[in-house]
Amino acid sequence: MPLTIVKEGQLNIIKRVGGKEEIRKFLESLGFVAGSAVTVISQAGGNLIVNIKESRVAIGKDMASKIIV
Repeated sequence: MPLTIVKEGQLNIIKRVGGKEEIRKFLESLGFVAGSAVTVISQAGGNLIVNIKESRVAIGKDMASKIIV
């Protein structure tokens, strides 16, 4: 399921990252790679604040929908 529909506070493992090549590379540079653990901290207007690799990252709804957990 896409990261956009995950409940807050729930630990998830990334299965794959979709989208165009430049989007995948950008997300990978932030730590969104298959096998990584990700937790949604909060959601506001579809945008997410997530905890990945001991860092908090804000991502938009469009990018979050390309991250499959």
